[in-house]
Amino acid sequence: MGDIEQEHELAGFSTRAIHAGQEPDPTTGAVVTPISLSTTFAQDGVGNHKGFEYSRSGNPTRTAVDTQIASLEEARYGMSFASGLAAEDNILRVLKQGQRVLLGNDAYGGTFRLIANVWSPMGYPWSAVDLTDLDGLRANWPDDTGMIWLETPTNPLLTCFDIEAIAAIAHERGAIVVVDNTFATPYLQQPITLGADIVVHSATKYLGGHSDVVGGFVATSNDELAEKIAYTQNAAGAVPSPFDSYLVLRGVKTLAIRMDRHCQNARAIVDLLVDHPAIERVLYPQLPDHPGHEAAAKQMKDFGGMVSFQVKAGRDAAMRVADATSIFTLAESLGAVESLIEHPAAMTHMSAAGSPLEVPDNLVRLSVGIEDSHDLVDDLAQALDSI
Repeated sequence: MGDIEQEHELAGFSTRAIHAGQEPDPTTGAVVTPISLSTTFAQDGVGNHKGFEYSRSGNPTRTAVDTQIASLEEARYGMSFASGLAAEDNILRVLKQGQRVLLGNDAYGGTFRLIANVWSPMGYPWSAVDLTDLDGLRANWPDDTGMIWLETPTNPLLTCFDIEAIAAIAHERGAIVVVDNTFATPYLQQPITLGADIVVHSATKYLGGHSDVVGGFVATSNDELAEKIAYTQNAAGAVPSPFDSYLVLRGVKTLAIRMDRHCQNARAIVDLLVDHPAIERVLYPQLPDHPGHEAAAKQMKDFGGMVSFQVKAGRDAAMRVADATSIFTLAESLGAVESLIEHPAAMTHMSAAGSPLEVPDNLVRLSVGIEDSHDLVDDLAQALDSI
């Protein structure tokens, strides 16, 4: 981990995605950053090394992706992890025992499980809160709160929260603000510029972008938080392999053009859904009646590639839709070049059943890929027409 402020001097987003942390190899001239498989590094003398000692503590390929993504997030520090949940676990370690986590009442099931079922029993209380109600947040703020954790857009209801407003409320009360930026990506939204203290990603999703790597990422510009997270990263050891780091590095190079296509295709899907008689409700931040539409319009460059909808005929019909597509693949995860469809209540969010984060059982979530839009529309239309 290092201070990479100088990398922001490369102005354009895609320019930084392709060049930040990725100078040609000084030995061979290789344009692609080498995959450094060495676990240990020779030292000129005791304690006199070239910046790397042991690959758990630091690796050249990992340093390249740390620099690249932190630059895109407009952050001073970046740290890669073996998974998104490993990144989240390291963030939670900055809390003192007894400090509360405020979690948005719509969030990824794995985040809920980690906070509610792993950390809470160890003495870290949590509460689910409606982060669209800023007056309610101010009025009902628990005194023991140490951290507020928000996804925006959320998984799977795609609710959007006003990062700047929530950060102001939290900072007045001395709490750390964590934003899960997985759905938006740094191309569409940069939470640190809006007041967030920490940004977290599942790099498995849009950053990697090809369904072939599991990873996590943390970005911050706070010196103290960076030092704490880097310490636990090394001490606990949940770091990605050099090859996984390379796959994320490669994926991020095309993030901008992929996100433009994801957003374009998502709009075509929304146009189909809003007029389809089988649909009860369409959830997409661009729609004027969507929760948090104003926040999304203010802080996002575009509205993303995720679309959710509720089926009028209920749970069984929603599950039949998810099983009836051919181009949309029935699978968990999201954010890659191929389109995916899932039933959250029975798949990614099963762990939230019976909790304040339980999702509607007639909900279907789409990760809209970059295929030809007319093929995606036709595929989803035939699945809806079949129920």
